[in-house]
Amino acid sequence: MHTLLSIAVAVLAGLMMTRVLKPLKLPDVTAYLIAGVIVGPFCLGALGVKGLGFNTSEDVAALSLISEIALGFIAFSIGNEFRLSDLKHTGKQAAVIGVLQALAATVLVDIALLIVHKIMPDKLTAAQAITLGAIATATAPAATLMVVRQYKAKGPLTSLLLPVVALDDAVGLIVFAVSFGIARTLSSGVVDIISILVNPLVEIVASLALGAVMGWLLTQLEKLFNSNTNRLSLTIGFVIITAALSMLEFHVGPVSIGFSSLLVCMMLGTVFCNLCPLSEDLMEKSDRWTAPLFTLFFVISGAELELSVFADLAIVGIGVVYIIFRSIGKYTGALGSAKLTKCSPSVCKYLGITLLPQAGVALGMAVTARQLGPEGDLIRNIVLFSVLVYELVGPMFTKWALTKAGDIQPPSDDVKNRRQRKLANVLHLGSILHF
Repeated sequence: MHTLLSIAVAVLAGLMMTRVLKPLKLPDVTAYLIAGVIVGPFCLGALGVKGLGFNTSEDVAALSLISEIALGFIAFSIGNEFRLSDLKHTGKQAAVIGVLQALAATVLVDIALLIVHKIMPDKLTAAQAITLGAIATATAPAATLMVVRQYKAKGPLTSLLLPVVALDDAVGLIVFAVSFGIARTLSSGVVDIISILVNPLVEIVASLALGAVMGWLLTQLEKLFNSNTNRLSLTIGFVIITAALSMLEFHVGPVSIGFSSLLVCMMLGTVFCNLCPLSEDLMEKSDRWTAPLFTLFFVISGAELELSVFADLAIVGIGVVYIIFRSIGKYTGALGSAKLTKCSPSVCKYLGITLLPQAGVALGMAVTARQLGPEGDLIRNIVLFSVLVYELVGPMFTKWALTKAGDIQPPSDDVKNRRQRKLANVLHLGSILHF
């Protein structure tokens, strides 16, 4: 009962916070995250009242299944942006920008943190610096997608942004695997080529293959139904099945075969949107179904943010360096690569700003980094600090950049008038019922 009550409180808190922050014109994602912090273990949850919020971090972790499903649908939605008809125009640009901006962030964070290591070797090791540099590649697709949806962003920047964010996952996996392999070598003195090169390549290929097979199978099964309601149910079920299968992991000799749930579900969406003629209509209906799921996902994400990291000044200091140089790397990397691929001036100027949000993928990498032992705990706390900052301000920057680029348009006078008439009708009906 308490778990169900906590879930209900989380959804309602997220929705109410959007009304509280409406005068500030903040994206709904930011409101959900703030609501999550409020109902989390460090605020209302600390009161110890069952059902009022999440009393402990374990209570939040118990809802990890919801987060996995939500991330599956987020990746599926982004995969639907990879339509071959659109990629003919933006595919090359997205590929070049996706790789170069990620590498730029890694290089700048590596350089900055290695300098910090030289100055304070007792606070930060070289292995930790290199690992954090690799984590800097990751961009959160969830926050970006939600801002795009909320404001119905449409234009050159949006068309390029979503493929770039999607490619971040693949690039990040490779960079992290190589950098983390080097970090482990520095810590232990043992070189493991399989972990550095083979496992990440196998993971990417296996993820794309699994997603492609599931996408083809979903398209074939869609043909058995004439009702859009049944097709929608089938699509939702398939996304959940695919997210579940992506959690599998097994070994073939020394090689570890695992999957990236984001890559698998992205590939599922990509194959589905290119093979199924009804995909656009089904995606529109799916977006309505997933709205409360995404609200809950972001509130849970806010509740997961650990405010205790502010207590350690070393973490705050290193975290500030990480945030500054990752932001510079993302912006300059996107700016340079966008100019290289001859993007429009507005895309060149604002694309890097939209790539700042960071969350789930980075936290997943931080969990892997705990294999370094005590060194990994520091990495996790620094990433938690940066995620706290990026998740709260990143969506605002994304909205601002999309607005400046012209991809977010203010509501027309006709839309405003329709809204006012609807509100007037509701108020009139309420007055009649009152009497």
